[in-house]
Amino acid sequence: KPIVWGIGGHIVKTGLAPVIIDLMKRGFVSAIASNGSVLVHDTEIALVGFTSEDVDATLSKGDFGAARETGEILNSAAKRGQQDNIGLGEAMGREVLQKKPPNAGDSLLCQTYKYKIPFTAHLTIGADIGHFHSSCDGASLGATSHADFKLFCSIVKELNGGGVYLNLGSAVVMPEIFLKAVTVVRNLGFPLEDFTTANFDFIQHYRPITNVVRRPTAGGAGHGFSITGHHEIMIPLLAAHILCGDSFFAEARTK
Repeated sequence: KPIVWGIGGHIVKTGLAPVIIDLMKRGFVSAIASNGSVLVHDTEIALVGFTSEDVDATLSKGDFGAARETGEILNSAAKRGQQDNIGLGEAMGREVLQKKPPNAGDSLLCQTYKYKIPFTAHLTIGADIGHFHSSCDGASLGATSHADFKLFCSIVKELNGGGVYLNLGSAVVMPEIFLKAVTVVRNLGFPLEDFTTANFDFIQHYRPITNVVRRPTAGGAGHGFSITGHHEIMIPLLAAHILCGDSFFAEARTK
């Protein structure tokens, strides 16, 4: 059964993409779903090896988010994706990989595209830096993100009977997307039960607790867990437990 990873931008910004990529290559990542900020940060890491900017220093001058290259890549991918009838996540992976980035091995977009792992991107129009660039086309962003939502619904359908959905570091967008996908699956008459959800974050927020951990699994439909801690600590520990099981922690306790 699938293990689906829903992620926010801080997972990439804190350098955890290589951990997830390693798990993906070992068969523990069936699909990745992200908000729009992941596209920004993952693209910049692939191309230049670092990401983020000093918002306080650039906002007053109107320079925040104005880097031409990042915005052009995001918007070009959306336009080409709409032309080819593919989702935004796949379009971004293709767009970035075609530029032969030096850090493709550390990029979720590049590696999911290379290994044909579904990557769905779910936008909030106006929330990401590329949306105010002159190259932006709202129709292509909407079409490709909507295509990804439909793909995501088909992935969530497969959670029935033992699948796992993990929400990592997304406090609003991915919990809302997941909840809507759950209701789509059930509205269409497909069973969705006996699955597991978990929310990982350094603060437990309302939407992940409600829309990932509690509501989808209510009434005995599944099991939900909230796991609190900094991503840089908890995600590597999760990976260690997946790969090594209880023996990893038993050995650590003896040292």
